[in-house]
Amino acid sequence: MKGHFYKRGCKCKKKQCTCGSKWAFTIDIGTDPLTGKRKQKVRSGFKTKGEAEAAAIMLMYELNQEIYMEETDLTFCEFANQWLPIYSEAKDVKPGTIRVRIHEINKLLPYFSRLKLKDISRIRYQDALNDLKDRGYSDSTREGINRTGRMIFRKALELELIKKDPTEFAYVKKNKKTIEQLEEEEIPKYLEKEELALFLSTAKNQGLELDYLMFLVLSYTGIRVGELVALKWKDIDFVNQTISITKTYYNPNNNSVQFQLVTPKTKKSRRKIVVDEDVIKALSLHKEIQTKIIHQLGDAYDNQDFIFAKTERHLGYPLVIKMVQIRMARLLAFAKLNPVLTPHSLRHTHTSLLAEAGVALEQIMDRLGHSNDQITKNVYLHVTQEMKKEASQKFGELMRSLR
Repeated sequence: MKGHFYKRGCKCKKKQCTCGSKWAFTIDIGTDPLTGKRKQKVRSGFKTKGEAEAAAIMLMYELNQEIYMEETDLTFCEFANQWLPIYSEAKDVKPGTIRVRIHEINKLLPYFSRLKLKDISRIRYQDALNDLKDRGYSDSTREGINRTGRMIFRKALELELIKKDPTEFAYVKKNKKTIEQLEEEEIPKYLEKEELALFLSTAKNQGLELDYLMFLVLSYTGIRVGELVALKWKDIDFVNQTISITKTYYNPNNNSVQFQLVTPKTKKSRRKIVVDEDVIKALSLHKEIQTKIIHQLGDAYDNQDFIFAKTERHLGYPLVIKMVQIRMARLLAFAKLNPVLTPHSLRHTHTSLLAEAGVALEQIMDRLGHSNDQITKNVYLHVTQEMKKEASQKFGELMRSLR
């Protein structure tokens, strides 16, 4: 192997150099067939001459075996910007998911922004994840950041821009939690059946326009609030008493007229839900009232077929999700119920009541549009375990009564 090994920038004339300069090498790899000029490869940054020699041997081996790959000089920031459109097009990703990915990339930029992809080592990547933990980011946030980082580097590896994936053996250190914290996280807040009855009664008697119907539908179907406000009349089958979930509402800025209807969260989320006749009756009554309003307002009403449409300012446009949250907080205050509950809590409430009614977990998951959701499973197990305890207590009471 013909090569020249030297210390880059070294000005020492001593045999034992003490200036701390890094070792480098230049080796001949043949002749350019077009120009006839000598071709060379230069590498630097080695701590010792031995490291430089070992790297040169490996480089020659790869060249001789025709497995050599020239790694890119793209920085992490440059490639991340190239990766985003590739990712969104390949997976038909929703706008909300893109926003999450951008947010997670921004968390990695302080560590890697100007570094070349090929210079980001496994140790450096792991140190970044550890530092995010030290800065107080939650387990789930760091898992999301790592997931995005892994996708970026795997794509670079797939495109043969780098030789090694620095995320391959990376791990997210978990925060140790108390038993109380684990129980609090595993079982989300939801309403008991008596509380739900009180909440719906409050919505009926003290609610604003659409309040009762909105929360009745959410409670009796378990659909997501984004799916609720995206509902159109064509999604309702009054004869067969079903509601079809085919889309969801996306509006990160809560601007009434600047919204998007996107496909549901997952393929499983596209579903047809059989609903109770009370829901169908309430929807039918609302349709009659809405038809009269549309007729009265005429061209002032932008009829887009939405069920939960505004009748004041931006007439005909769907209610924004933020408004549904505000409306629920108002009703919870009137009913003196847990103020931390949200419209999503009604989804957990629906799960708990179905479990209490003896509906199988598989059927509940299908109704909610879940392929696999640990929170739903936790709610189901919590309710069914409480029912088993109750059954055991009743059996004990029965036996004691016979003594």
